[in-house]
Amino acid sequence: MSITTRSAAPGHEGDGSTCSATQVQASTCQEVDDSDCAEISASQVQLPEDILHRIHALMEMQDAAQAACVSRSFLRSWRCYPNLNLSILSLGIKHDDTLCIKRNASKRHETVMEFVSRVDHILQNHSGMGVKTFSLQTYPCSDLHPSYVDRWLQVAFTSRIENFHLSMIEGQDIKYNFPCSVFSIVQRSSIQSFSLSVCSFHSAPQVGCMSSLTNLKLSSVHVTGEELYGFLSNSCALKQIYLSNCEDIICLRIPCLLKELNILIVFSCLNLEVIESNAPNLSIFSYVGDQIRISFGHAPQVREVTFHNYDSPGALYYARTKLPFIIPNVQSLDLLTGDETANTPMTYGRFLQLKYLEIVACAPIFTPDYDFCSLVSFLDASPALETFILRIHIPTLRPDSIVEDPGADSSRPQCLSECCHDHLKNVMITGFCSAKSMIELTIHIIEKTKSLACLTLDTTRGHDIRFNKTDECWKLSQDALVEAEKARVAIQRHVEGRVPSSVNLKVIVPCSKCIC
Repeated sequence: MSITTRSAAPGHEGDGSTCSATQVQASTCQEVDDSDCAEISASQVQLPEDILHRIHALMEMQDAAQAACVSRSFLRSWRCYPNLNLSILSLGIKHDDTLCIKRNASKRHETVMEFVSRVDHILQNHSGMGVKTFSLQTYPCSDLHPSYVDRWLQVAFTSRIENFHLSMIEGQDIKYNFPCSVFSIVQRSSIQSFSLSVCSFHSAPQVGCMSSLTNLKLSSVHVTGEELYGFLSNSCALKQIYLSNCEDIICLRIPCLLKELNILIVFSCLNLEVIESNAPNLSIFSYVGDQIRISFGHAPQVREVTFHNYDSPGALYYARTKLPFIIPNVQSLDLLTGDETANTPMTYGRFLQLKYLEIVACAPIFTPDYDFCSLVSFLDASPALETFILRIHIPTLRPDSIVEDPGADSSRPQCLSECCHDHLKNVMITGFCSAKSMIELTIHIIEKTKSLACLTLDTTRGHDIRFNKTDECWKLSQDALVEAEKARVAIQRHVEGRVPSSVNLKVIVPCSKCIC
């Protein structure tokens, strides 16, 4: 895309392995013991053993295992190496997508057996003492028997683990139920981060007190709301909770005992109907899913909220009518809608402390006469607002283009409201189109915002969110390019002449790299 800028006038504002990445080195290392290790040359500088152990602990696991093959000192420290990260990738086991195809079942079985052999070897040569981080990812071993995992966890939990992560493979032939019996009083008191993926956690309430647990992450885990509530009630030090695709949870209740809880993220728990949080110091809340009943009890300090709704219609309508009463003191609000067929209503609820508002239409199914002007309702409800961003991710041809309106040149946009936006400084609209209501919304912002410092009108899909933060442009279809040209003409005819000299106006249009 290309950017046209008119500046404001002056005066205005890891993973590791066994012992090596190759089969030869791995087999050599599996056979090595204290007597067979190659010792570091006597001519080399000798460091105290505790310093060597500390250096060893800072290495990635694969490098640490290789070092253990050539040094008795490192081999001794390998017995209590603190970070065990066990996966197909980290163990240097080659695999490809065909491993999951039945006709290659023998090859898949060989991979599983090699994975089992290498993990067994690592844990047999590790005392189990000193492990601080234990991560086990079984992909792509879909037919790995649970008994292997149980055996490995028994070894791992002989130490005071601080960070634990277990990820089974989606669609695994044999479902895995996490054995809470591996926890002892010592382990429960040491774990700070606990993460489970693609397994069951039905014995969660029987775990007992997790006095040091600060981070909990459950992804595609079978656990009911009642079971999770029992686990949370014994984890009073929790600061962050992340739940993703946990479809057995219908009612998510957060107990008031979690006084340290600061972040709650709930992503695509499809059967979820209710979130009731009584955590008194919750500050950041992120939710992706259908519209549900949400209550934060006596937690008026919730400051940063993300509410993304892809499927059910009317996310903006819901946000405008419900959220002011659920999160009255929010300061940063990120909304996403995928289906908006009703105009945003004027209502009495207000966001008195809101400073940052971003609205995203990811795949807009707007009615042909959707009135962008109705979004003024959000601006009027937010007297402290400083930044407003509106993103239309898929610009399309509009049937109500102001460019094609014969009387548009002489008409003056209607006054949308009498409210002034005294603190609004930065406004950005990406996917800017030539719809008459969008032009009217823009002119309203210009005329009612004396504090405005920067106005960015982007007719592409967003120059500030390119692929992987690189200079590569988002590609535009032919219809989107046609609409972008109409939007550019509309800006020239109806917007540019109204922008005060104190405002930095940026108009972004497609370049040659934007064409599909």
